[in-house]
Parts: sequence; C-alpha cells; structure tokens
Amino acid sequence: MDRRIRGAALACVLLATGLATGCGAEHPAESRRPASPSRSASPTQTPRGDAGGQAGVEAAYRKWGIEPLTAPPAAPAAKPVRLPAAGGRIPVISEIPTQEKIVFLTFDDGAEKDPRFVTMMRELKIPFTMFLTDSAISSDYGYFKKLQAFGDGVQNHTLTHPNLRTLGAAAQKQEICGQQTKLKDRYGTAPRLFRPPYGNWNEDTRAAAASCGLEAIVLWRESMQIKNMQYQRGDKKLHPGDIILAHFRGPSELKGTTMTGMTVNLLRHIQEQGFTIARLEDYL
Repeated sequence: MDRRIRGAALACVLLATGLATGCGAEHPAESRRPASPSRSASPTQTPRGDAGGQAGVEAAYRKWGIEPLTAPPAAPAAKPVRLPAAGGRIPVISEIPTQEKIVFLTFDDGAEKDPRFVTMMRELKIPFTMFLTDSAISSDYGYFKKLQAFGDGVQNHTLTHPNLRTLGAAAQKQEICGQQTKLKDRYGTAPRLFRPPYGNWNEDTRAAAASCGLEAIVLWRESMQIKNMQYQRGDKKLHPGDIILAHFRGPSELKGTTMTGMTVNLLRHIQEQGFTIARLEDYL
C-alpha cells in the first residue's frame, strides 16, 4: 500500500474537525442550480450483479444486520446536471439538485481491498462510485474490476494523491491526465468525473481536469468516518441529493473496524434518516 495514502488516511481518522470534509480541506462555496423534481420511485430495487429479486436483497440486508433501504427512484429521463457544461468551464459539484430523498455514495483511494466488501456489494446491490488513485490500487487492479462489473463507476482521483494546491499547472495535469490514461487502459472507459485529493483544488485544477477530458469536479456534503457521519451543514442531517464520501479503508485505519463494518454503520445512518441510494452517474 502506498505510504502516503495510508498516512493520509490515518491522519483523517484521527483528526477531529468541525466540518464534514473527510480527508478534505474547506472548499469555496459554489453556486447551485435550483432543485427540480425527479421521477417517482420504482416499486422494486433495480437488480445488479447476480439475480435474486427484491426478496433476495431483503434477505441479504438481514444477513448483514441492517434494515433494507427503500428502492431508489427510476433514473431521470433528463439528467438534472447536464455535462459537459456550456462554455468549457467544468462545474464543481457537492450535491445533485433533486427533491427525492436520495443520496449518492462514493468511495475514494483504493488502499483496502477487502473481499468481503465485494460480497457485500454484490448481495446488497447498492450503487456507488469509485474515485481511484493509482498508487493505492496498482497492487491489485483486478479487485476494482470486480466492483466495476456490478455497474459501479470508476472515476479519477489522481496518480499519487497529492495536495494539488501545492503543485503547478503542469504537475497537476500530469497527475490527472496520467491517471485518466491508466484508468482507461485498465477499466476500458475514460472517467468523466474527477475528485481532487483532500478536496483541495484551484483554477489550475479545473483547467487541467478539463484538458484531460473530464467533465466535472465532484466533492461531497458528508463524510463517513468509523461509526459516525461528519456533516458540513449545521443541522447535521442528510439532504436530498447529497454526495457522501467514504474510503477504501481497513482495520489499521479504522481502529480495528473492517470496511464492511464501516459500511454497515454508513447504511444505517442513511436508512434511519429515511433516505436511499441512487447511482451518481445517472444524475450527471
């Protein structure tokens, strides 16, 4: 495992902050599009991976000791965030405009490669997006191909996980475009979405991402730690369309908790607040 990734992950777990930035620093507020209604909910969970139907999914939730999430709504016919954006200046997004009680789950880096997490995601059929760093995933590219096979998106999180604000424009472009090439070669498609490590970016980041063929910078509104969620808003609640940050982390970074144990805690927070999970790439 890359030492810088492990060190950053451990620092994030131990650091108590007032904002829900996970491994991220504060980022400038971005203008938001007005919320628009989404389509009505589908009565059944959309199958992913192997067959089994809704009854099988509910049994899988019971196996993992959690209450089933409600089925997400059907993907909107027209995405509420249209990409690429007009004018060539890529947007910076922390939430999706919607009135549905849905959130979007993302996992970063790729340091932990727990086979039980693959089993969990296959059984629960939960959509999520992976923002992957090459120095963290290079020891086992195949692990993430298994998750991609469920329909989960592979997106760009740089080659080596630097703080991009400390790099010049050329170095930022190398980090972003280099990972774009590696992910396309390994997983078959070029990512459309980019997440800067620690949530740190500047206008050079935005220009570099655009030049590498990316269409949006994706940040987050909440971050999952071990048992608890950190919130950016003062009301400490999920809101419709929020993007949630989690990480591929294991017991050494999670004080003995496994990645599946952390994910169970995350799903309980979502379920207890009456939300369900939709696929981010269906909305932007």
